[in-house]
Amino acid sequence: MAVPGIRGTDHIGFTVPDIEQATDFFVDILGAELIYSLGPFKSDDDWMKRQLNVHEDAVIVQNRHFRLGHGSNFEIFHYETPDGQAPQPRNSDIGGHHLAFYVDDLDEAVAYLKSKNIEVLGEPVNSKGPATGQRWVYFLAPWGMQLELLSHPHGKKYETEPGTKLWTPRFPSD
Repeated sequence: MAVPGIRGTDHIGFTVPDIEQATDFFVDILGAELIYSLGPFKSDDDWMKRQLNVHEDAVIVQNRHFRLGHGSNFEIFHYETPDGQAPQPRNSDIGGHHLAFYVDDLDEAVAYLKSKNIEVLGEPVNSKGPATGQRWVYFLAPWGMQLELLSHPHGKKYETEPGTKLWTPRFPSD
């Protein structure tokens, strides 16, 4: 069973601490196109809580919508809220997340990020199991959000070899 008519991901939204810094990063470093901006949004009743699950007196100072290549669009939010904001979650935290961006040449993309003083975490990793053929590496936005670059120019094993197991055993005996 599926949601009737579902077609895929349209966009991804996330909150940033400084909308100008985030816009500069996404446009000037990653090459995204700013599509449009909206805001501010404030409610005189409990609309913000009811519709967005935030404090009823929260204000969306602005949100901005971006397009980057052929992937899903994304929007960033800048909130002012009387109950404060939690720190940037790690991948291991509930609600932890990252955005992954496909690149044609991972090594060239990593070198570019490093030339722009963007923190790259570790070295590129060669995936195994069903994802063999893919390489990836994490990097951080200036405010600490986790992002990923990945590339699989010749496909992943599960795509190129019919009948490949779609899971990797946890232990050699599995």
